[in-house]
This record gives sequence, structure tokens and C-alpha cells, in this order.
Amino acid sequence: MKVIIQIPCLNEEENLPATLADLPTSIEGVDEIEVLVIDDGSTDRTVEVAQECGVDHIIRLPRNKGLATGFQAGLDAGLKLGADIIVNTDADNQYFGGDVAKLVAPILEGRAEMIVGDRDVAAIDHFSPSKKALQKVGSWVVRRLSETEITDATSGFRAYSREAALQLMVVDNYTYTLESLIQAGKTRVALGEVEVRTNPKTRESRLFDSTSAYVRRNGLAILRIYARYEPLKVFFTFGVILFVLAIASWMPFLTDWVFHGDREGNIQSLLLGAVLFIVSMQLFALGIIGDLLAGQRVMTQRVFERVRRVELELELEPNHMVDPPRDRTVV
Repeated sequence: MKVIIQIPCLNEEENLPATLADLPTSIEGVDEIEVLVIDDGSTDRTVEVAQECGVDHIIRLPRNKGLATGFQAGLDAGLKLGADIIVNTDADNQYFGGDVAKLVAPILEGRAEMIVGDRDVAAIDHFSPSKKALQKVGSWVVRRLSETEITDATSGFRAYSREAALQLMVVDNYTYTLESLIQAGKTRVALGEVEVRTNPKTRESRLFDSTSAYVRRNGLAILRIYARYEPLKVFFTFGVILFVLAIASWMPFLTDWVFHGDREGNIQSLLLGAVLFIVSMQLFALGIIGDLLAGQRVMTQRVFERVRRVELELELEPNHMVDPPRDRTVV
């Protein structure tokens, strides 16, 4: 049984040594533990520090492509490197590395295919009250949309079985945490969660500059991802809302016409209702088209999974692999 711990990095030369030192070197039921660092176009000494610390594998992307792309590159590399379980953690040492064993235990026991670490956000001291509230609301929304019971939807401390990793395809540019949960829920992956500990804060988040930016980007990401998987529900919902508003807009004109015989008043409401009605019909049509495209997406995802399996059978090397130096200082 081989576990690969992947760490997406962007300019983490200061925090990476502590993150690596925090990781376990042995886990009961696991034969091998290897560390994979994915450098997402860093401009500092992240790669050199990773080499000096003795990581087993390094992927170096030629330019910054975002956290979601780095995560996906790590999954692809981990599979090609023979991982039975892939654990994802952050390079800022946010999560307590010793809890990797807790993440992989349910997968080793065959009780789950994907495990998410629950940070108990309410108990994290350096999270502001507004951020705690937003995390709670956001996780509730994701639970409803994904039909899962995951408490901490934005936690990046996760473990995937080989089969779960083979099926996962993240295409969102901003975040992988939300899309992977919604995708796992829709494809009926066996999900679970365990409580994990966190370390003291080392730096500010790089994903957003303010609370408003956090709400805006995550809200749009959730809507976009859900529309990708359930377009019929999304567009029909908005279409029904506009259709009802169109009927309501027509009521003043219809009332005057039916009860007073006046067809010249409330022309503005008639025009507004017509516009709303046309848009609602367009949304209904988009829902049908989106549903057809969603079926195409499912087929594409299955082809992608088959291609991955073929690549593994051919024993292809991971892309952008950096050879570690022979003389390494092992942490």
C-alpha cells in the first residue's frame, strides 16, 4: 500500500520546511509514504527548498496556472507514480500533518473512497466571526447542492483512493474543493470526513483579498459548478421566476382590458411582461441545451478516465517532473 502526499506550492520557500517536517514517516497499514511537491510557477526558491528537504518527487509547472490546476497535476502525477491513496495538503502548514493517518484510515478499511478533513472552523482562533459564519453558510449550500454530508466544504486536507482519483476531473480555474465535492456527490463516490487539527496561522490567504471578494468568488464558483452538473434545474428555476414576473407584469394591463375594456393603458407593464416572457423562454431553452451538454460532459469524463487508465498501463512518466538531487538532506 503506497500513500503519496501531494503539496501544491506557490512561493512557499519559508513555510515548506515546516510543512514537510510535520508529515508522518510511517502509518499503520501503509508500506510506503512519498511526498510530491507541485510547484505552480514559483518565483522564489520553492523547488530548491523542496529538493534540500528531500521530497521524493517534484512537478514544476512552467508558469502560475492556479491552485485547481496544480491540484489536478498532482493527482495525475500521483497516479502515474503508483499511489494507492493520494493525500492533499496545503504548503502553508495550515493542517496538522500528523492527522494524515486519520485521513487514510477509512480508505484503508474500505469504508470510503474520499475523505475530507473537518477543521472545526468555529474553534479556529484566527478566523474572524464573519469568516466562520461564511464558511458555515457556504458549506451548508455545498451540502445541499452536492447531496453530501461534508461539514467543512472548503477544507483542502483530503484523501482519495486510487479509484476516486481516477474519476476526478477538476476544470474550475479558481478552486478544486467545491467542484470535487459536487462532482463526488453527483457520481456517488463514497464520501466521509474525519476531524483534523490545524496549526497556528503562518500567512494571509492568497485566494482572496477581502471578505467581499471571498463571498463573490465562492458564490460565483458554486453557481457555475452547479450549473455545469445540473443545468436543467438552474436554468428552469430562473426561467420559472421570470415567467411568474412576466405574468405579474401583465396583470395591470389584463385587469383594465377585462374589467374596463381599456386596451390603451399600462402599455409599459405589457412591454415589460413581454420582455420577461421572452427571456424566460430563452432560459428554458438554455436549460434543455445545457442538459444535453451535461450528458456530453459525462461521456467526456468517462473517456478521460479511460485515457488515464491507458496511460497507467503504459507506465508513462508524469509531465513536468524535476529530478531530485542525489545528495539530499532528508527531513
